[in-house]
Amino acid sequence: MSESQEKRQFTAEEWDYLTKYFVGNNFRYRQNIIIPKSVGPIQIKTNEEKMVESFFESCMFKSMMSCVVGYGLGAAIGLFSSSMGPASVTDTAEPQTARQVFREMKTTTLGYAKNFALIGALFSGVECVIESTRGKSDWKNGTYAGAVTGGLIGLRAGVKAGVVGAMGFAAFSTVIDYYMHSRF
Repeated sequence: MSESQEKRQFTAEEWDYLTKYFVGNNFRYRQNIIIPKSVGPIQIKTNEEKMVESFFESCMFKSMMSCVVGYGLGAAIGLFSSSMGPASVTDTAEPQTARQVFREMKTTTLGYAKNFALIGALFSGVECVIESTRGKSDWKNGTYAGAVTGGLIGLRAGVKAGVVGAMGFAAFSTVIDYYMHSRF
């Protein structure tokens, strides 16, 4: 057997060099990984982006956002309803001053705003907690949340009103969920 036909033994450093040469770089940068998608490539989110996303998807943020939006919607509806039907308009009453009209409008507007804010925050918070607990996102979450919200709101007037409120709010939530999911 000649020297050229003799088996060659590689050292550990040579094996490392060959491995790096054929396999490639040992360092994989997170920003360079691309996940293929039907529309185009999407880069993986950074940890900061994940933290911001988890904050915006938290139950606390959702319920606070619903509270703020409900307050605004309630204020708009309250302002409209107070302008349409003033509370103290009778034939025998003396005409109201502008200050009295604006005070009534303020009272009605704030009343509507507080009620809508409470309903929005309560429903959204309960629905988010139910969805997180169940681990599913389907029509049942809205129905259960509607029942809890309607029951809690109706309980202020008694047990019978709480049961009726729970059934009514649950039915309304189910119909709205069905309409929104089947339409879009």
